[in-house]
Amino acid sequence: MPVPKPAENHPLSVIASDMQAVDAAIRSQLHSDVPLVSQIADYIISAGGKRIRPALVLLMANAWGYRGEDHYKLAAVVEFIHTATLLHDDVVDESELRRGRETANAMFGNAASVLVGDFVYSRAFQMMVSVNSMRVMQILADATNVIAEGEVLQLMNMHDPDVTEERYLQVIRSKTAKLFEAATELGSLLAGAQEPSITAAAEYGRCLGTAFQLIDDVLDYSGNSADIGKNVGDDLREGKPTLPLIYLMQHGTPRQRELVRNCIASGDEVHFDEVLAAITASGALQYTREQAALTRDRAKASLTALPASPFKDALLALADFAVDRNH
Repeated sequence: MPVPKPAENHPLSVIASDMQAVDAAIRSQLHSDVPLVSQIADYIISAGGKRIRPALVLLMANAWGYRGEDHYKLAAVVEFIHTATLLHDDVVDESELRRGRETANAMFGNAASVLVGDFVYSRAFQMMVSVNSMRVMQILADATNVIAEGEVLQLMNMHDPDVTEERYLQVIRSKTAKLFEAATELGSLLAGAQEPSITAAAEYGRCLGTAFQLIDDVLDYSGNSADIGKNVGDDLREGKPTLPLIYLMQHGTPRQRELVRNCIASGDEVHFDEVLAAITASGALQYTREQAALTRDRAKASLTALPASPFKDALLALADFAVDRNH
């Protein structure tokens, strides 16, 4: 199933043809002589998604005037790493819905999902080696290691009502923002940007990824399942103390704090409506959105040295989309 072209006014419309080339690269690399590997990998890739991470490689490379085709390959590598984490995440979280349909683990079982996730990871490393750049391999190897640490940090935070905002943000920066950071760093590196510009590009990606995750956490309490492609309330069911809950724990009434503490500790979604009412009344969702907006502003500020182009405009617009979206 090809990736649908974004609407003309969407930030990614400027790289629509490039994204089709990335999709072709992704599909050509999914082949395996083991039928189940190809079946599961194709299942999760064909679900689509926003494809923000590979798009960042393309946008940043193009913004710095890159001419070549290696950015297609690295964009596919970034998407493969993301796909592998999704396969593993859904097993850990016991998720049943991803991008509006059954998760791979719900469809094929946990064991198959974990093992195919390993295949997708290793295929990503095969592809990155072909670029023949030690710096590229270092960025991606470091990113995958940090992401793995972030997954473990999140596991340690599960069902812990005493998680602080700092600990929560540490998980976001490791688990989510790190791959955004790697994508923008790779795009600028590939284009031959100077070191200060590569550092600024990495800052953009890190801030963008953080803003994206903050809004994802808002949407878990205010979104629509059909729009966000997963079950609303999954975070509460999984015992994840995200920022809206952390804020409520700090600013809610004693009864609200006790309710949230019990729900996080037990993974209780039965009281979701009551928790949602408390979160809304406390201003927790607004606070989280405000933090996302501040992070968005830092992302946009990091693009100051980037020359004017439609690609820079798209990067700026993407930062706004990260905060303003409803899915």
